[in-house]
Amino acid sequence: MSGSEGDATEQLFAVLYDDLRRLAHARLRRNEPITLLETTALVHETYLRVLNAGQIGVSERPRFLAYAAQVMRSVIVDFVRQRHAERRGGDHQHVSLESATAAVAPAEEEVLRVSEALDELASVDQRLVKIVEMRYFGGFTEEDIALALGVNERTVRRDWQKARLLLSLALR
Repeated sequence: MSGSEGDATEQLFAVLYDDLRRLAHARLRRNEPITLLETTALVHETYLRVLNAGQIGVSERPRFLAYAAQVMRSVIVDFVRQRHAERRGGDHQHVSLESATAAVAPAEEEVLRVSEALDELASVDQRLVKIVEMRYFGGFTEEDIALALGVNERTVRRDWQKARLLLSLALR
């Protein structure tokens, strides 16, 4: 990425920082058991990944935030996977079966299951995946999603219902 692109990315993040914090806070508030990942850490990790990807060519606020929600999904899922790996021996502590079962947070399991179901859903309908990423991982409103995707709110509501149905079937 050239210097001017990096500067543009930094300026965009500065302008949208409060929005990103709001989205990250809304997402993390829903899953309180994921307490080790804080709002600021999620926003900063999102920034670093966007910067390293060098694909920030999105200058409109709604589209940029949609992309940020996708990156936040990746950050959250990677964090949960890392925590699970540590529980399986990454920190080399002796753990009984009972304590190991109790240590796995249901919210973390849900994050992984939803992410895996979204990977499957991507082969069916990419727009549904984007809507779930923005709503579930990003905390977007229907209005924000409609603006980001260039559709009306009614379409977002209908797609959200369809996505929830497909995900509930996949998560059984």
